[in-house]
Amino acid sequence: MLNPLITASATELAKRLRMREISSVEVVEAHLDRIDDVDAILNAIPCRRDRDAVLADAAKLDALGEPSGPLHGLPVAVKDLQNVAGLPTSHGSPVMGLTPQSKDGPVAERLRAAGAVIVGKTNTPEWGTGSHTFNPIYGLTRNPWNTDRSAGGSSGGAAASLAARMLPIADGSDLGGSLRNPAAFNGVVGLRPTVGTVPNRDTRSHSLSRFGVEGPMGRTVADVALVLAALAGPDPLDAISRPVDPSIFLAPLEPSEPPRVGWIGDVGGGFVCDAEPLALARHAAGVLGTAVELDVSFAGAERIFRVIRGISYRGLGILFTPEQLGQMKATVQENITYGQSITADDIVEVDGLRSRLHRQLHNLFNDVDVLALPTTQVAAFPTDWEFPTEVGGEKMTDYLGWMMSCCVITATGCPAISIPAGFTSEGLPVGLQLVAPIGDERRLLEVAAAIEGRAPHHHLVPEIGEPTLSGPLSH
Repeated sequence: MLNPLITASATELAKRLRMREISSVEVVEAHLDRIDDVDAILNAIPCRRDRDAVLADAAKLDALGEPSGPLHGLPVAVKDLQNVAGLPTSHGSPVMGLTPQSKDGPVAERLRAAGAVIVGKTNTPEWGTGSHTFNPIYGLTRNPWNTDRSAGGSSGGAAASLAARMLPIADGSDLGGSLRNPAAFNGVVGLRPTVGTVPNRDTRSHSLSRFGVEGPMGRTVADVALVLAALAGPDPLDAISRPVDPSIFLAPLEPSEPPRVGWIGDVGGGFVCDAEPLALARHAAGVLGTAVELDVSFAGAERIFRVIRGISYRGLGILFTPEQLGQMKATVQENITYGQSITADDIVEVDGLRSRLHRQLHNLFNDVDVLALPTTQVAAFPTDWEFPTEVGGEKMTDYLGWMMSCCVITATGCPAISIPAGFTSEGLPVGLQLVAPIGDERRLLEVAAAIEGRAPHHHLVPEIGEPTLSGPLSH
């Protein structure tokens, strides 16, 4: 039988910690024991702090007179694209080295300030590229529901850790679906906030190329809201951070009236989807009885996504020598090459497309509270693939084709959340993606919580078996 301290929700643990019914040392130790038990199979938290140092941090929190913040006493591991003092930031890349960082990055800084205890780093694909978590530094992360299947990515280590009960909360990042995709693959919750809701101090990241965001992950919608309250809020070093009051995410997630859900399916044929993920998402979208079918086509969304994403990879490419770039996996090199091909005319064209898409979304949200569609076009695929080359019987033209259900939503600029939608006939989780107006994460969380309340899945725990398949080659 599993220790109840690792099966409880983060919000339940946080409440009991505030009331001093349990100690942070007890909670952290229970999760460290679980990591010791199963992470040799999953490889989700491959870089860890010394156990005694982690427990000493927990003991310091227990000695405080008052809770230190909304995450007081909860263990967390930070995605290996973000700095944590005393640990290396490898980005999963052979060009980065494993020198420990001297100070926390903004995510670790805010998690600590909210009272979380950092236990290590969660695994990610090289440079967060691709929605399958493997790299030449730490290797492959496996899906707890079937260890021969992908944990998704790029926040695959975080999602697998949550599903396996190694962590109660996690952070991730999302450009083309890196919070949403692994959430769906692992049966947990991942929220992509509006750009600027969670600040970013990357000196290369401004409004021109800013599609990547940091965001929260958890097993329930309320857990995700709890983490968002710790991560959100303005930062003077981020020129486009939003003046969000983080406390709005801590209030009970109860909508004032029945939410209106607009089912948009495959966005008018904007992408192809396997039958089960589509059907399960459609069913989950309708559990409140208020869903309506919308006939929409987000014309230009894929073009917007590819160009803006390409600009960010162009910025990555200028940081390294040709020799270093040659050490990176092929898909990273391909993205940098594409970014180098983008012209000023491409940027002007996409700027116009973004304005048109924004107006379209504004009109849609006059009639519904959220839009709904499948999170992923497929369920978790075998670990020895790098990515699916065929979806719904249709060949994918490149490695981004199977992720368009998330990519086209990134292009809208709207916040989006993936919540569990059920399980396929093979027992693999899939997700429902919900989308709200720009800046309205609160509404998004309310609707997601209402759907979760009607069709909960967070109480289900995977049985973690030994794998038989290896991972893809890194190069």
